[in-house]
Amino acid sequence: MAILHSSIKPQSSSKLITFFLISSSFCVGYFLSSVFLFHTFQPSLTHIPSSDLSLHQIVFGIASNKDSWPKRKDYIKIWWKPNLMRGCVFVDDIPQNHDASSSSSSLPAVCVSADTSRFRYTYRGGFRSAIRVARVVLETVAAGHSNVRWYVFGDDDTFFFPENLVKTLSKYDDGLWYYIGSNSETYVQNRNFGFEMGFGGAGFAISQPLAQTLRNVFDSCLQRYPHLYGSDSRVHSCLTELGVKLTHEQGFHQVDLKGDIFGLLASHPLTPIVTLHHLDRINPIFPNKTIKESLQHLYKAVEIDPYRVVQQSVCYDRWFSWTISVSWGYAVQIYDHHVFLTDAINVQQTFTPWLKGSKVEPGSFTFNTREIHEDPCRRPTVFYLDQVSSDWSGLIKTTYKKDFLNCSFGSASPRRHDEVRVFSRKLNMDAKQLQAPRRQCCDVLPSTAGEVLEMAIRDCKEEEMIHMH
Repeated sequence: MAILHSSIKPQSSSKLITFFLISSSFCVGYFLSSVFLFHTFQPSLTHIPSSDLSLHQIVFGIASNKDSWPKRKDYIKIWWKPNLMRGCVFVDDIPQNHDASSSSSSLPAVCVSADTSRFRYTYRGGFRSAIRVARVVLETVAAGHSNVRWYVFGDDDTFFFPENLVKTLSKYDDGLWYYIGSNSETYVQNRNFGFEMGFGGAGFAISQPLAQTLRNVFDSCLQRYPHLYGSDSRVHSCLTELGVKLTHEQGFHQVDLKGDIFGLLASHPLTPIVTLHHLDRINPIFPNKTIKESLQHLYKAVEIDPYRVVQQSVCYDRWFSWTISVSWGYAVQIYDHHVFLTDAINVQQTFTPWLKGSKVEPGSFTFNTREIHEDPCRRPTVFYLDQVSSDWSGLIKTTYKKDFLNCSFGSASPRRHDEVRVFSRKLNMDAKQLQAPRRQCCDVLPSTAGEVLEMAIRDCKEEEMIHMH
């Protein structure tokens, strides 16, 4: 105020008093505004990250209906842990022949969704059930579970890997607003529905404080989006209005693909696998098994080392100049020649795009792909998981049996092997590996059995590089 006074000519005392009051009000107002802005927009400096996340602190909301639930509940039985997990399967009506008492021991509870007839739906050719499914978010949060840190949503054909879900979410501070998931593998699906939308079939997670806020505004938000096609578009739109963006996690898989997803699983991103979707729309992931049998078979490996499942290690055999790719717990591939690592980790295009009639063109998928040879006998030799076991010392052995093809081969061909044995120890998914993952190395071991190839997976050394010798 002294500076202001020094620049003013002597005037009547009333005018000086008036100026003083106006100036003082301005300064006080500016000060209060500054304080308000600081407290409103500055991040909290006092928030303390929560302790280790447990499965019991996650509540699931699974979207289903009375027709699909009887067919798909067997998928959920494989991964659902009734003593550790909480949540509900939301249906439009109680399925026929549903016995709540007999299913409660191995499945989540079945809940009937609230009436949604008051909401408009104007997407031509779409399904009104999208509104009901969107409100699964609201109804799951409104159930009032205690000690919840995350709410996770998916469809009845979304296959979860629970331990990997917990590990993935543990990277984030659940006291903050997070919306975590993934988009589609197919470019045109993302173009149509949004690159920043968490696709519902892949599953998505919402932190507890954000979910509580979303619950309070959700119905009013739904009124503004009658023109959207799906439930996930509605959830995404409401979260966008709250100013929240999607946090992408590559372990969530929408699987907007058709046919054989071998290529996707054999070159999985360097992160724990969290979900697989569209189980009824893809081929069984193991030969000579049904979809259900394939998932049960894969889960044998999940139960022993969940973090390592489908993690890819690549090593090179000097003697035969082979390239060997291990997708742990799923399959081993042996190329009868050297393949650069950057090529070996690209996804083999064993599948086709989701939409009928879509042509496979450059940019069709959201990851790098490579074509497979038209002649199956010119492709790498594939060995699928047969057995997995762990001994008293923690040494894990997985065995893989050759997928039979009627191909001729010579003495230097990998097809002369009938079995591959892989030795490893449980993957240490500590904070370092989770936040800054590094691919593990592998070695071909000396073997006396001519028809068996033995390998070991281990941590890479400090300056070790994975390359052709």
